[in-house]
Amino acid sequence: MSATMIFVNLPVKDLDASKAFWSKLGYSFNAQFTDENCASMVISDTIVAMLLTEARYKDFTHKEIADATKTSEVLLCLSAESRTAVDELVDGALAAGATEPRPAQDHGVMYGRAFDDLDGHTWEIMWMDPSMVQS
Repeated sequence: MSATMIFVNLPVKDLDASKAFWSKLGYSFNAQFTDENCASMVISDTIVAMLLTEARYKDFTHKEIADATKTSEVLLCLSAESRTAVDELVDGALAAGATEPRPAQDHGVMYGRAFDDLDGHTWEIMWMDPSMVQS
C-alpha cells in the first residue's frame, strides 16, 4: 500500500509573491502542477501545498474565502528536526516578510514557533524530543 499524501489547498492573493516567499525558505514547486493560477509547493514526499489564486480557489467551493489575516481558518503544523531548525525556518520566514503571531513556546521536550505567511495563513513549526515519541 502506498503512503497517504496530503494536499493542503490555500487561497493566495498574489501567486508570484507567494512563490517567491516560499522559495526564499527553500521550498520548490512541481512544474507539472504549477501554472498562472496555482503552484504545487513540495513540502515533503507526502505533503504538498497547493497555492491557488483566489479565482482558482473559488472553482472548488461555494463558500466565501476566509481572510486569514482576520480570521483563523486552519493552523498548519510542520515538524522540524531540531530546535535550531525551528528557529532557522521561522527566522527565514520573518526575513521574507512573514509576521510572528505569538512568542515561542518552550516546554522543554517540545519547542515551537509560528509565523503567518503573506496571506495570513498560520504555520506552526515544532520540534519534539525524539525520546518522548513512543513507537
